[in-house]
Amino acid sequence: MGAPPLLTAEERARALEKAKISRQQRAVVKLKIKSGELSIADVINLAKSDEAVAKMRVLEMIESKSGVGKIRAKGLLEKLEISESRRVQGLGKHQLRALLKEFEGPRGVIRGTLVVLSGPGGVGKSTVAKALRGSTTFLVSISATTRSPRFNESEGVDYHFYSNSDFDQAIKNGDFLEWAEFAGNRYGTPRLPVEVALNEGHNVLLEIEIEGAKQVKAKVPEAILVFLEPPTWEELVSRLEGRGTDSPERRAARLALAQEEMAAASFFDKVLVNDRVEKVVARLIEFVTT
Repeated sequence: MGAPPLLTAEERARALEKAKISRQQRAVVKLKIKSGELSIADVINLAKSDEAVAKMRVLEMIESKSGVGKIRAKGLLEKLEISESRRVQGLGKHQLRALLKEFEGPRGVIRGTLVVLSGPGGVGKSTVAKALRGSTTFLVSISATTRSPRFNESEGVDYHFYSNSDFDQAIKNGDFLEWAEFAGNRYGTPRLPVEVALNEGHNVLLEIEIEGAKQVKAKVPEAILVFLEPPTWEELVSRLEGRGTDSPERRAARLALAQEEMAAASFFDKVLVNDRVEKVVARLIEFVTT
C-alpha cells in the first residue's frame, strides 16, 4: 500500500471543516430519530442522497431511537448479524429488510424492549414485579407452573397453572421462551404473549430464575438482563428463613441455591441492589425510556 497523499494546510483545513459539518448533520439526524420526527426507514432513505447520513454507523442510528439505548442496540445488531462498525451505506439488502422489519413492523410500530429480572430466591423479585403491574411502562409476563396454587394465588394473575401433561406438551411444541424445574415443580414463560406484546410496542418484564434468564438471552439477544442483589447476605438469609410458606427443608434448599446464584451476577447486563423497591422500579423504567 502506498503512502497516503500529503495535504496542504488549506486542503487539511477544508477536510476538517467538512468532517465537522458531517458530525453536526449526523447529530441533528440523531436528535430527530430520538424525538420521533425521523423513523429508521426515513434515515435509510435519507442516506441515499446525504453523504453524511450514509456514513453514520448503524449502531448510532438505532441507539438514538427512544427506548432503545446502547445495550439493546448492540443486542439487536448481534441478532441481525450486523457489525457494530457497519455504516448505513454499507447495509446489504437482507440486512436492510431485517432492520426495517425489526423497527417498523407491519403497522409501523416500534418493537418493545424485553427486560429480564432475576437474582437469588428471596431477593424481592416478585415484589418489584408486583410494583410494576399496571404500569404504563411495562407489561409483566405471567409465568406457567405445574405446582398447585397457594391460598392467595389466582389463575392468570399470579401464574398460569398447568397440569404435568399440559406442560410436557407445551415443551414439545416449543411454547416456552424458557423453563426450569425446582423442588419438584416446573416453571416456564409462555412465548406467544411475550412476542405479541413486544410486536405491539409494549415493554415486557420477565421475573424469572437465573437459568431461565440465560435461556432467554440465547433466544432473544437484545433482551436486557438485570440481576437483583440483596443489600447484604444476612438480609437475604433473614428473608428466606422468614418465609411462612416454605418447609424447613425447602428453606435450606433455597439458601444453598442462593449461594450459587449470587455468583451469577457477572453474566447480566445490569446489577441493581434492592435496598428500596421504588428505587429499583425507577431504574428499570429508566433502562427502557432513556
